[in-house]
Amino acid sequence: MQITRFGHAAVLVEAADTRVLIDPGAFSLDATFELEGLDAIVVTHQHADHVDTTRGPGLLERNPDAVLLCDPESASVLEFGSWSEHVDGTETTVGGITIRGVGAQHAVILPQIPRITNVGVTLAADGEPTVFHPGDSYETAPDGVDVLALPLSAPWAKASETVDFVQRVSPTTLFPIHDRTISDLAYGIYWGQVANFGGVDDVRKLGQGDATTV
Repeated sequence: MQITRFGHAAVLVEAADTRVLIDPGAFSLDATFELEGLDAIVVTHQHADHVDTTRGPGLLERNPDAVLLCDPESASVLEFGSWSEHVDGTETTVGGITIRGVGAQHAVILPQIPRITNVGVTLAADGEPTVFHPGDSYETAPDGVDVLALPLSAPWAKASETVDFVQRVSPTTLFPIHDRTISDLAYGIYWGQVANFGGVDDVRKLGQGDATTV
């Protein structure tokens, strides 16, 4: 399995001759929207840093056969593409990968801001590790996660919650996502807390365009 970061929360997972892109948002690299040959595109929720409504239509034009999956609220507001709704526990098999919906709500940003739907995903294939991308939530920690795409910083998160989430998921491997809100100067503070206290031996500090094999 190869995993490639495309900036912030955008992650491309390639396994079992299948290519799945998750959360191509406004903070993602331009290269994200030039990808071709995708079998599925997944959006965890409607916030702009997870789905770019300006560059997104071009991505869909380049991948007309891709299965499009998102939460029900996003499906109702996205004005491009024909999105299939999925919720917690929904399983969709695309090529050799099974995509399973995880969770139901976005984390609390402020009590005054209504919570929206957020459906993370696990990706599993025969003989391959299981990857978990939670979107914007630490609420649900599914069993059997080998590789965690960890939201490292957000307006809704604090460091103790990040470390607690890592410990509850208990993956073998993790790498950061949702980190474009951290300055280069401060990045090591956030990453060091996870690396030192998360209890995971294999922590991979992937940059915005880096790839790794698991």
